[in-house]
Amino acid sequence: MDEAKLVDELNELVKQFGGAADPTSRRLATLARQAETNQKDLQKSVDTLRESLDYLRVCVKYMLLDIEATRRENEYLRKLLQDKEQEE
Repeated sequence: MDEAKLVDELNELVKQFGGAADPTSRRLATLARQAETNQKDLQKSVDTLRESLDYLRVCVKYMLLDIEATRRENEYLRKLLQDKEQEE
């Protein structure tokens, strides 16, 4: 079941039970509202987690790029040292 359909059904349940007077209907209405609130909170958490994972991916890519650049610099400096040693 997709998210939009679930939200629509929860809203419909809240509307249906909102005007009922008996305790069971009120309890069901309360549970439906809680389910909707929990679903919204869960969606916020998932969105936050996705943003964090995206940020982590960017950080890892940057670190890999930095490691590769450092490796190339090290190779270049070693070559310079070897050339300098050979000249002496």
